[in-house]
Amino acid sequence: MATTAEQMRAWTGPAIFSFGFRPFFLGAAVWAAVAMLLWIPMLSGHLSLPTAFDPVSWHAHEFLFGYLAAVVAGFLLTAVPNWTGRLPIVGWPLAGLWSLWLAGRLVIAVSADLRPGVVALVDLSFLAVFALAIGREIVQGRNWRNLIVLAMLTVLLAGNALFHYEAARGDYAASGHGLRLGLGAAIMMIAVIGGRIVPSFTRNWLVRRGEGPLPVPPMQSFDKVALVALAAALLLWMLAPDAQMTGAMLLVSAAMHLVRIARWTGHRTVAEPLVLVLHVGYGFLPLGALAIGAEILWPGMLGMAAAQHLWMAGAVGLMTVAVMTRATLGHTGQALSAGPGTGIIYAAVIAATFARVAAGVWPGAAAWLHPIAGLAWIAAFSGFALAYGKLLLRLPPAKHL
Repeated sequence: MATTAEQMRAWTGPAIFSFGFRPFFLGAAVWAAVAMLLWIPMLSGHLSLPTAFDPVSWHAHEFLFGYLAAVVAGFLLTAVPNWTGRLPIVGWPLAGLWSLWLAGRLVIAVSADLRPGVVALVDLSFLAVFALAIGREIVQGRNWRNLIVLAMLTVLLAGNALFHYEAARGDYAASGHGLRLGLGAAIMMIAVIGGRIVPSFTRNWLVRRGEGPLPVPPMQSFDKVALVALAAALLLWMLAPDAQMTGAMLLVSAAMHLVRIARWTGHRTVAEPLVLVLHVGYGFLPLGALAIGAEILWPGMLGMAAAQHLWMAGAVGLMTVAVMTRATLGHTGQALSAGPGTGIIYAAVIAATFARVAAGVWPGAAAWLHPIAGLAWIAAFSGFALAYGKLLLRLPPAKHL
């Protein structure tokens, strides 16, 4: 049987379809920048897309189920072969999967003149086909440990379907059950997968430098209890977003995950932004839980939309950029170190997050804080596309395959 490297070398088509992270990371970054470039004039009323979604719902959907779904696909298509020992999806099957994702972005943008069922079918087909493909690999590879990843991917798909249903019946889907279900799936992915890679990558970096003490190994008993508490809080948030119990559970979960991340010794990684950014990105998870829980218990502190952006832009945005930069460097034969340009990308995502949250704290300044947040976001993802696109569009030397 051919190895992964031999299969990649055998592909004679465009280099971008030689491995899963290439088309999906580049597509995700370009779409994140383009969607925000469209959103800024939409927010001010200077642009109207022919979409059936209201502007805020389109914005929320295309970040959560458009951008994030692409990053998840790029990551899992690259990681699952390592987990299962099976060959990756490359070539025309990969191109077809990427085309399904792209078709979803296009059909939603022009959905005003299409039937809601057709729009939903086209958009949902990507996550459905992708989940089946990943499920097949995990089952055939007998990689039962990662069935939880498949379960979270299925919940993301269910959230997207519910979002379409709510939008089709005229609800404000941007604050509906579908968005909370999809965002909850994203936060659990960060908690589970991030909970594996952050301490592991930190440990590896510290060992190479000959420094100690090392972070607590991943998935200890406390980690499992913290994950269960987070899952319970997210379930309550999805079903009863205004309940006092929900707010209390989110605060408890925030405290547990602050303790969890403190056990990973992130303060000792300041010398390497490629490692430090993983800790900062994960840090937005308990920060978001704290803000949302506080907003439920004491309404008006930030505004719920601003509080949720600590998860959507902070945790999801920064963690995905951290994973995309590290995976691209590692799988294209580059040194695992963040240069100044990569540091600027990270800083721009953080600036976009805090500018958006500040707009909720100071509504009178929102007219200029929203554009600042949007421009910082565009700078981050267009910067990724420019800096990393050349690595994603060409094959590395054979020795790195």
